[in-house]
Amino acid sequence: MHALDIRHAVKTYSGGFTALNDVSFTVGQGEFFALLGPNGAGKTTLISAMSGLSRLTSGNISVMGCDVVRQAQAARRQLGVVPQELVFDAFFTVRETLRFQSGYFGIRRNDDWIDEIIASLGLNDKADTITRNLSGGMKRRVMVAQALVHRPPVIVLDEPTAGVDVELRQSLWQFIQSLNRQGHTIILTTHYLEEAQNLCNRIAMLKQGRLVALDTTDNLLHSDSKIQVSLQLSDGLPPELAHLQIRQNGGDILLAIDHYDQLTEVLNRLRQAGITVHKLSLPDTDLEDVFFRLTR
Repeated sequence: MHALDIRHAVKTYSGGFTALNDVSFTVGQGEFFALLGPNGAGKTTLISAMSGLSRLTSGNISVMGCDVVRQAQAARRQLGVVPQELVFDAFFTVRETLRFQSGYFGIRRNDDWIDEIIASLGLNDKADTITRNLSGGMKRRVMVAQALVHRPPVIVLDEPTAGVDVELRQSLWQFIQSLNRQGHTIILTTHYLEEAQNLCNRIAMLKQGRLVALDTTDNLLHSDSKIQVSLQLSDGLPPELAHLQIRQNGGDILLAIDHYDQLTEVLNRLRQAGITVHKLSLPDTDLEDVFFRLTR
């Protein structure tokens, strides 16, 4: 039994816009899995369908063997979702919020687990604070706590570290990694690609509603046979070399060439154009490079 099983998911809105176009993949129990893609790729639409907030036009999704439509209540018990948006009840304290959340799942006498979550997320000194008085980062921690309060085997984190400080990011990942070691399945969407590269065993990438990549992190990082060259130049890249450019990172231009002999040709073209090379390096491929290649 898979933690998540998505089969031929299609979501078409009125007006004809297709947000998901025949997406199929599975996530095994205990995986740390990344779902990546540019804005508008269909990630949040897919998460909404997984959590029962919207229905697919066609296709099926099951969580821990429970169909999200036919067995909606059972499926939702298996899933904890941290959404992108800050959603909170402004009139309760942090502890009261988590007790109410427990009640939604019929869980009584959950204080020991609530205390553990509060401590693990650095909310001890905020436990009796009204949530509307919390900072944005603290509200984000409360949302993570709400998603975990019923101990779901599958945890979905939709941009969990967007706009939060470094301290929270580190403490959050330490806690999430400990849950993963205990057997929880983690599904992460993030625009911080270094997080996905460092944390996730396997990655799916969406582009315009379609699945364009599904593989282990290591395989994706070694999927491109091209050689990368990072250049810092006195002027812009000549038009005849523009087809080699992958992206620009600050003042550095990243090129992809087929073989090392081609580097001599690039340098000769730059010299002929009167462009000085201030810095040259051959960086290792990272997930950001793979992401740009597959989704640009």
